[in-house]
Amino acid sequence: MDREAYVEAVLRAVESIPPGSVATYGDIAEYVGQGGPRQVGAIMREYGASVPWWRVIRASGVPADEVGDEQLHRLRSDGVRVTNGRVDLRRNRWDPAEH
Repeated sequence: MDREAYVEAVLRAVESIPPGSVATYGDIAEYVGQGGPRQVGAIMREYGASVPWWRVIRASGVPADEVGDEQLHRLRSDGVRVTNGRVDLRRNRWDPAEH
């Protein structure tokens, strides 16, 4: 898959995450079948403004420092429970098989 196709695949995957759910950067990489969390993060930084970027979170359930407050606010608006600045991935993790 070339870079442009990879970017499109990542963005389509993020668009598929429904309100109330989150995915990790690694989840997106696995779903797309290429790259890893860092590659997905780089794409999200560069191209992610047009998709629901706030639904992609670190594997720890904690948002990235540079977008933390806004991300948590948007997640709460989506119906995701946030406790002590952390998302419970077991409860809110996106399952692409259900989509």
